[in-house]
Amino acid sequence: MKVSKKSLSEVPKEEAHAGSGARRLYLKRGQLKNLSVEAMTHGYLPAGKTFDWHQHENIEEVMLVLKGDGVVSDKEGDYTYSAGDLFIFPPNTDHKIHNPTKTEHEMIFFRIEV
Repeated sequence: MKVSKKSLSEVPKEEAHAGSGARRLYLKRGQLKNLSVEAMTHGYLPAGKTFDWHQHENIEEVMLVLKGDGVVSDKEGDYTYSAGDLFIFPPNTDHKIHNPTKTEHEMIFFRIEV
């Protein structure tokens, strides 16, 4: 196997979550030998915006917060987040992510099919 390199700065931003934020799609299904990897994205949540209620069918999602302080919610309650926090969303779990601040937040999302 050859090592693969990609300049992440060259990956374009695209609209995400119906325009409430943006993302850069770093990896998608089929780019790795492991076919369980659905995607790896860099999420951008603007000031005062929310990635509204959603779930990923049969997908486990891992979120690493790079920048910002906000709130993650699921049906069980609300959880604050800060840079350096790691969240794991079980498959088919309704959740939302809210940025109540005046600065843009950044997260890395890694989604794995189960």
